[in-house]
Amino acid sequence: MPIPNRRTVLAAGAATAATAAFTNLAASGTANADGGTPDTSTAEAARKKAARDNIRAVDTGMRTNYDTLRGNLSKHLGPVVIVNNDMVGGTYYLVNNGTVLETVKPVDEVFELAKSIAHTPLGIYSICAPSLDPNYIPPAQAPYTDAHDLAMVAFNGPKDTSWITPLQTFSATLDTARKTLADAKLPADLQDSCAFILDKAHDYIAATISRREFDMKAFEDFSGSVYPSIRTNMYWSSKVQIQGVSDLMTRWRQKVGDAAWSGLYVVVLSLWTTYELNQNSIIIKNFMNQDKVGSHLIDLMTAQSAADPVAVALDNLARIVMDNIAAEMVFSTDQTTADALKGRQDLLSTEILQLLGGAGTGASGAAALTKGQANQLVCPFHNRSAATPALV
Repeated sequence: MPIPNRRTVLAAGAATAATAAFTNLAASGTANADGGTPDTSTAEAARKKAARDNIRAVDTGMRTNYDTLRGNLSKHLGPVVIVNNDMVGGTYYLVNNGTVLETVKPVDEVFELAKSIAHTPLGIYSICAPSLDPNYIPPAQAPYTDAHDLAMVAFNGPKDTSWITPLQTFSATLDTARKTLADAKLPADLQDSCAFILDKAHDYIAATISRREFDMKAFEDFSGSVYPSIRTNMYWSSKVQIQGVSDLMTRWRQKVGDAAWSGLYVVVLSLWTTYELNQNSIIIKNFMNQDKVGSHLIDLMTAQSAADPVAVALDNLARIVMDNIAAEMVFSTDQTTADALKGRQDLLSTEILQLLGGAGTGASGAAALTKGQANQLVCPFHNRSAATPALV
């Protein structure tokens, strides 16, 4: 027979209490939907409000103390490498004890230049997309194109020609880059690929303006013709980024020392569109303690480029570090819930999944619900009969 420990003993007590709580809840047939009892007087309503405000004050006090701890902890974080995923391959910050020791843009400007020309088809699309025909999708793209998305993008429709003037302006920008391309002294194959993209773009734009019509099929023929050259540009961007980041991380590891570096945190800030398999994260992980990459490499999605990436990164990292310790202390009886507090999972997720009939495995009273009780709580949208009108 296994010897009871602190976690198993407390877990048993918590399960018993949770079962009793749900039994009492089910037995209460006179409660209002909000959990309270019918008010019988103005005085009783006032007492109820005051009592609930007193309950809310507990959370307010917690959050105040939590914010204080987070602010103080930010001053003790380190070593940390913060990466702002920007247009030049990333701005890197080396931080220790909350202080920035170095700020470096490690990637050669070939990264930016190669990507700039590779963005030519996207630049044309961005001008002309509102004048697409929302009723036409090339057969090859039909399985992959959402008709509703196309209709929203094509908000002007195919008869609109307001794209002509801005496209002429963009064409002039492309032509200027083409005329001076040789002076940029790019690697030979990169210069050739850039020249091909710019030449093809010039011809496509001229033909499109001449027709006064922007259609998806003609654009896809153009973009397909320059794709091999775009791949060459992508190769050069990747090559110089790997080299620049590798050199910097090697130097910073020597500066910090192997002992401190083993506990390194890395926070990479990027938009949703580059959030997964971010190029900086892919490179950096090779220079970290491999046993800690899963917990110490943090891809932080931002709504837009952060005005102060260091402040944003340290604020979020402080939350992560303090919750790592709080999780084991606050949820000592349930490792599943403790792990949820440590990660990106909302603490109520297992309960909600359980109540909606999903795969949640919460250790609290929700797990004790019968199948019939759970079905009563399942989202009504999925149980609507055909005769029930949908919400609009």
